[in-house]
Amino acid sequence: MAATILVVEDEEPILNLVVAYLKDDGFVVHTARDGESALQQAQMVRPDLVVLDLLLPGIDGLEICRRLQHDGGPYVLMLTARAEEVDKVVGLSVGADDYLTKPFSPRELVARVKAILRRRRHTGAAAPAENTLLTFRDLQIDVARREVQRRGVPVTLTAREFDLLYTLAAMPGRVFTREQLLERVWGHDFDGVDRVVDVHISLLRRKLEDDPAEPTLIQTVRGVGYKFTG
Repeated sequence: MAATILVVEDEEPILNLVVAYLKDDGFVVHTARDGESALQQAQMVRPDLVVLDLLLPGIDGLEICRRLQHDGGPYVLMLTARAEEVDKVVGLSVGADDYLTKPFSPRELVARVKAILRRRRHTGAAAPAENTLLTFRDLQIDVARREVQRRGVPVTLTAREFDLLYTLAAMPGRVFTREQLLERVWGHDFDGVDRVVDVHISLLRRKLEDDPAEPTLIQTVRGVGYKFTG
């Protein structure tokens, strides 16, 4: 079946161009022009991927992305008129899967959409063994349900945070470089900055550690990357 794409863009010429190219490639496309409509459409059509403008009337793209990720969420390709690295890191830290800066080629956008949708096959964290349950001291990871509990209390993670945690926790003690984590969690088609790994590790530590400044679950291996110690 063709993937369903929700395009959220308030500039009509860009919206129409993106929709035309996506439809020509066989995707089922829905649209929204502001944040509130985007959230309503996402609830109604349950898209596989959202092409999401960063600057929107009302609720902005970052907040929309945050809210979408609370439900496991669709993939998100974020559009912005700004190219600064900090904007990319912020966008990716709230759950966006990729970033495209305006002006862009509509053919490149379609290629990025296809690459993101392929990641479910490439990402090591996306295909766990059925009914896998990982248990460490006060942390429990139910991989099949994609649920995490710490000391019996549910921990809310974005889809990307869960995949990163599972990748590390599935092989306790193994040291992963940032490049390895990017490939396993974001996919080898990802064309972003490796600082996004550090941002997500920091977010995980805030949710899982008693003292994020002195982590005991996810440790930094200086000059190399990260490891999970449980």
